[in-house]
Formats: sequence, C-alpha cells, structure tokens
Amino acid sequence: MMHLALYLEAGTHQGGWRHPHSASTGSVDWPLYKTIARRAEAACLDMLFVADKLSIDDNYGGHFGETVRYRPVVRPEPLTLLSALAAVTDRIGVGGTVSSSYALPYSAARMLANIDHISGGRAAWNLVTSVSDGEARNFGRQQHYGHAERYARAGEFIEVVQKLWDSWGDEALLLDAQQGVFADPDAFHYLHHRGEFFDIKGPINIPRPPQGQPVLIQAGVSEAFLDLAAKNAEVVFVVHPQLERAKAFYRLLKDKARSHGRDPDTLKILPGIVPVVGETHAAALAKDRLLKELIRPEAGLSFMSASMNHDLAQYPQDGPFPDIREAITGSKGRFQYVIQQALELGLTVGQTGKRYAESLSFFSPVGSPEGVAEQLAAWYRAGACDGFVILPPYLEAQGDLFLEGVVPALQASGLFRTEYPGQTLRDTLGLARPASRFV
Repeated sequence: MMHLALYLEAGTHQGGWRHPHSASTGSVDWPLYKTIARRAEAACLDMLFVADKLSIDDNYGGHFGETVRYRPVVRPEPLTLLSALAAVTDRIGVGGTVSSSYALPYSAARMLANIDHISGGRAAWNLVTSVSDGEARNFGRQQHYGHAERYARAGEFIEVVQKLWDSWGDEALLLDAQQGVFADPDAFHYLHHRGEFFDIKGPINIPRPPQGQPVLIQAGVSEAFLDLAAKNAEVVFVVHPQLERAKAFYRLLKDKARSHGRDPDTLKILPGIVPVVGETHAAALAKDRLLKELIRPEAGLSFMSASMNHDLAQYPQDGPFPDIREAITGSKGRFQYVIQQALELGLTVGQTGKRYAESLSFFSPVGSPEGVAEQLAAWYRAGACDGFVILPPYLEAQGDLFLEGVVPALQASGLFRTEYPGQTLRDTLGLARPASRFV
C-alpha cells in the first residue's frame, strides 16, 4: 500500500498565502490545524508532519526585511503542537522536527517518549541538522556547523536518543503495592555514553515508548545524508521533481540500506509533492497560473539564500543566475540540482527565485482529482517511491480536493487503504517494534 503523510503548515507555495481560498491567518491557527488533522485522519493518512526552522531567515541582503515582507514566517514549535494534535486524534501518526545541531538528546528523548505515550504509539521524529547561520546565531554560535561535522553529530544524536529509550525496560514497572515494590532495578540501564559530541549517563526517567522507539524520519539528498539515512532512517522525506531522478534515488538508497544489513522494506521513501488540484483539469491549470502570478521573486530568493547559506541579494534580479554550487554551505543536495537547472535553462536570478517559490523544487502534479491520482500512481508503480508527503499550496478551512478527491481515487484503484491496520504508527507503516538493545 502507498503511504501518505500531510505536511502541516500555512502553505508551501510561496504565492499560496495570497490565494483567495487560503485560510491562513498568519498566526498559530490551532482551530484550523485541528480541523485539518481530523480531516486527514478521516482520509486514513499515515501521519501529520510538522517541519521547523529555528530562525527568521535574515541573510538575503543581510537582514530579515525581505523575508517578513513577502513570506509567511510563523513556525509553531513542533513537539508542543504534536502533543495537542495527538490529543484530538486517535489513529493518525504525528511527526515533528528536531534539530540535532541545536537540541539536546536527553530533552528530545523525554519529549518524544511522552508524545508517544500521549498518542498511544503514534509519534515520529524528523531529525534534521539545520542549515543556516541565522539558526546558529540563535543558539550562541556565529556560524552553523560544517556539513561533515553536523552529520557526524546527527549520527551520534540518533544513537544516544535511542539508547535512552531503551534504558528503561518494557517490563520495568512492577507496581506491587502489597510488597511496596514499584519497579525492577534490573530493568534499568546506565548509558555511560561518552562520544565526540555528547557525554550522557542516563537512564531516562519516563517508561519506554509504546512503539519501543518513535519512528525516525530523515530528510535530504546529499551524500552525507544518504549514508546516515541508509543506516538509521525508517521514513525518508526527499525532494525530487522528476520521475527518473526519483527512481534512481530510490534504488540507490534501498541498495545502501541493504548494504548495512537492513531489509529495504524497513525504509519508506516518500518524495514531497505540491499538488494543484481542481474540479477539472482546466480549473487546475487556472489555479496553477494564479498561484504563479501571486509569487514575488524575493519570496523565493530569500528562501533560497537561507537554505543555501549564500546571499542572493548581491546579484541583480535581471542578470543570469551565477554558478555558486561550490559556495553552498547549507542544504547542498537540493540546490545543486536547482542551480544546474537555472544554468541549463539560462534563467535570470529573478526567474529562478519565482520558479523555486512555486514548489520549493518538489514534484507538483496539476490536474483533476483523478488526474493527480493517476500521476501519483505512475510514480508509485514505476518504483520511484513508497508514497508521498503532501505539501498543500495553501490550507483551506472548508473542503480539500486532495483528501476528498485524490485519496478516494487512490483507494478505488487499490493503492491506498480505506482503514487503519492497527493502533500504532508502526502498524500503519508496516514496521516492527524494535527490541531494546539492553535485552
């Protein structure tokens, strides 16, 4: 079965917030998030996904002015939002972002374990390394960690968090009131972890999560990311706008997982999509044209500048896009492709900004519900993915043609479930509950 996750934020398309049907208030709209979460659960989606960034982008022109002027900048803190979403849903998974560069393993492990308990085993965590100097400056650093260092830190972060979850045995609680025995001391374990980045004794002070370990999501396409994900990730959120690139990546990452002794089926690869759906194909094309007309070039250029850690304001918008592939210190994998396309097509700086702002370089299927479903089915059947992360161009208060049109079409074709297979997110994804490493 295809897997589908819903990316929950005000809108991925950088013109989406201006669309007349957009429900975004520009603030933290809890009633809207709750409505959409329940709507996604009614459609049997695998999970809700909350991304994060730890700053307001401020390196386009050396200031945050163009960012806040032309782009939505509100970022609800993911883990507190997941707790609230878990309380108003019953079966859908809840996944949120944690930065291994600026979070602490013990705190992250406690919060995620707590969310897994609150949700009854539906928690996931998206481990990222962060990308920009702007984020670094909010955590006492003038510059972000180098690419190799932050991925080495991420690998150790995963190890420590999972050890902490395992440090409390599944059968630790005895609750023998008659004998006055609360728990079995032999079921608790010190970590005594002393690594390159973390020195942590343990154990954790909350019972092992219902899933054993919340599901691990990772996002990226760079070489350093590939090795880390092949070893550890259970869901990979990836950027691929073209089918052939997606197929090649799918084969590569599954093979890498196999080389690490893993069953490739324990790694679910979900490319992001920005679907533009209309009642008819013509209506979808009209919506797509309107959304593109609503983009300001600065919205895309400020987004790119922060993600690449390179200020694009220094280049005239009407001039050719420069070959700055070697200057990128932020998100490398995604922008190598974006820049290559700009160079091959002879795009200007402004044109590249608008083009990027349309979908952030994700695949963007346009069409009727049946037409979009056919495009997704074609990717799935071609071996390009195990499903998709849906990034809506904008959020709607009433109705959703993807959830109420595309999903039923996928269900009718037999590619997507009509009910949840179990209680936990691991049940939904077909992933086993991992045994504790201390058993």
